[in-house]
Amino acid sequence: MFDVIAFDADDTLWHCERDFQAVHESFLGLLSAFHEREWIEARLLETERRNLGTFGYGVKGFVISMIETAVELTEGRVTGQEIQRIVDWGKGMVHGPVETLPGVAETLETLAKSHKLMVITKGDLFDQESKVARSGLGGHFSAVEVVSEKTEAAYRAVLARHRVHPDRFLMVGNSLKSDILPVRGLGARAVHVPYPLTWALERVEGVSPATHGYQVLESLADLPGFLQTT
Repeated sequence: MFDVIAFDADDTLWHCERDFQAVHESFLGLLSAFHEREWIEARLLETERRNLGTFGYGVKGFVISMIETAVELTEGRVTGQEIQRIVDWGKGMVHGPVETLPGVAETLETLAKSHKLMVITKGDLFDQESKVARSGLGGHFSAVEVVSEKTEAAYRAVLARHRVHPDRFLMVGNSLKSDILPVRGLGARAVHVPYPLTWALERVEGVSPATHGYQVLESLADLPGFLQTT
């Protein structure tokens, strides 16, 4: 039924948000002597939102936003050693191990025998391509597309580039905002596989399978069974 099945990467194929959350907690601890936790969180999120248009998504933008927030909230009293600590956290995220989610490798191996598979993810090109390579999953995909933002226009461009009609395309991902809504806007099919953690800037309200016509699966391992009944 589908010419191409595309997968989001972070928190769909492998763990990602938990690593951001771990560094986030360390950052709150770093500034705990200056402000309350809630205020630090609010200002960091505000800075991240503001910086998306400049630095985009991913670890590098996150690190820059933490440094900027630290300088602002300490009124310039953050030390060089503390800034170096933030940079080191970022390096650890970029070079750390890629841990795939349960059932992912087996599912991709099964589906690759009968379908053309693709990755469509957003973020830093170097970081995302490195993750695909280090995950050991790269051999299952015919293409890896890294976009700056997952909009209807971005998906439309990817489908046009690969000559895939929306009726013959399926997107699988954990983010309603990035993986489901824009794809449904094109008239293509989408499967939501929720991840336990969701970044605040990826959350949306008032969205459900009934109102927006997508399928929900508990695990990527359920995807082959779903395809057999579709």
